[in-house]
Amino acid sequence: MIHQKSPKFLKIWFIIHFFTDLIFAVPLFLFPVDFLQLLDWHTIDPLATRIVAAALLAIGIESFLGRNASVETYKNMLNLKIIWSAAVVAGVSISIYQSSYSTTIFEWLLLLIFLLFNIIWVYWRIRLRIHK
Repeated sequence: MIHQKSPKFLKIWFIIHFFTDLIFAVPLFLFPVDFLQLLDWHTIDPLATRIVAAALLAIGIESFLGRNASVETYKNMLNLKIIWSAAVVAGVSISIYQSSYSTTIFEWLLLLIFLLFNIIWVYWRIRLRIHK
């Protein structure tokens, strides 16, 4: 079985995703309260924050480890990234809408980051489907 080589720019996006996840996951995991207070976060649950950080670490590290994978492997990783980022966009949007306090700039930035990554992942998933 011959494996198609993955597109160069998709590999670059996976590496960007790895670093983006790391930038947020490490301080969320090690210093959840301090890091979120720095971002003007209102309610902080260190346990839930570390669970989110663990998910970011897992997905980000897999992005780096899988950066040289076959197209078929990329398709599977993109499915996970699409589901994860879409769920975050939905959850953050609902939270902003239901918020009884003023929304912070970081909440909007978080929404934007996940929305942009979702658009990128959907684009690449469609592109890989077309280029069999």
